[in-house]
Amino acid sequence: MTTRAATIAIPNDLDFAALKLARKPDGAISFDWSPIEALCAANGIDIAHFRDGPEDNVSGLIVAWYAAHRQQGGAPDPVAEDLIAETIAEDAAGSLSHPPGRA
Repeated sequence: MTTRAATIAIPNDLDFAALKLARKPDGAISFDWSPIEALCAANGIDIAHFRDGPEDNVSGLIVAWYAAHRQQGGAPDPVAEDLIAETIAEDAAGSLSHPPGRA
């Protein structure tokens, strides 16, 4: 499998909070697809790359968007912060996977 980095411009009128990032009761992540669709439309990217591709595609986009959001002074998002903490904990433990919300 080939991975490729892409530069995606985030429209000024699209805020990270528009994703409505949340945790479901079972620990899974949920979000609103419309901001992802808007990003794709603004950048000429087929939404299928994120919606139908590997989960890493959309999660990588969300993480990169959150990093840019924070660098520009955006408010912390508790769900995004929790995901980052889980990733750090899993990496430190040698990729041991914790149940969602239990890092």
